[in-house]
Amino acid sequence: MPNYRRAFVPGGCWFFTVNLLDRRQTLLVDHIATFREAVAATRQSYSFAIDAFVVLPDHLHTIWTLPPGDYDFSTRWRLIKTRFARALPKLGAAQCRSRSLATSAASGNDGSVEHLIRDESDYARHVEYCYINPLKHRLVTRVRDWPYSSFHRDVRAGLFPEDWGGDSEMRGDFGER
Repeated sequence: MPNYRRAFVPGGCWFFTVNLLDRRQTLLVDHIATFREAVAATRQSYSFAIDAFVVLPDHLHTIWTLPPGDYDFSTRWRLIKTRFARALPKLGAAQCRSRSLATSAASGNDGSVEHLIRDESDYARHVEYCYINPLKHRLVTRVRDWPYSSFHRDVRAGLFPEDWGGDSEMRGDFGER
C-alpha cells in the first residue's frame, strides 16, 4: 500500500476523478437525476462551488472550490455516495457492488484521483480535461453533444465557444479504461 498523505488546504480548489466500483455499469447516466439530487442535497448542508463537472456512464470528473476555512471534501463525497446509493432502485445481488462510487484515493487501487489545483494553468488544463472526456471515450464526436457536463453552463457564460473541441473522430486506445 502506498504511503499516501492527503493535503489539507482550507478553501482549496480540487480536481476529482470518481469511478463506479464496477466500471462495466452505467449507473451514473442511467440515474443522472438521482445523482444530481445527491449532489444538490450535499451542497445544501456542505457548500462548495462546482467549477467543472462531467458525468460519464461509469465515472466522473469534477473541480470543486471549497469555502474559505474549509478543507473537508471527504465528508462531501461520503454524503454524495451514500445519498446516491440509497436512492437507487433495488438491484440484484450481482449488481450490488456496482451501486457504490469509489472515491478513496488513499487505497491507491480504485482508480480514483484527487488533485489540488496549483495555479491558473493547472486549473485550465483540468477544466479542459473534464470537457474533452466524453469525446476521448468516444461517447460523442463533439463536446457540445454530451448532455451531462457543465460545459453547457460555461458556454452560456461565454467562457467557451459552443464549438470548442471541434468535431473529432479519435483513433487509437489511450488514457483511462
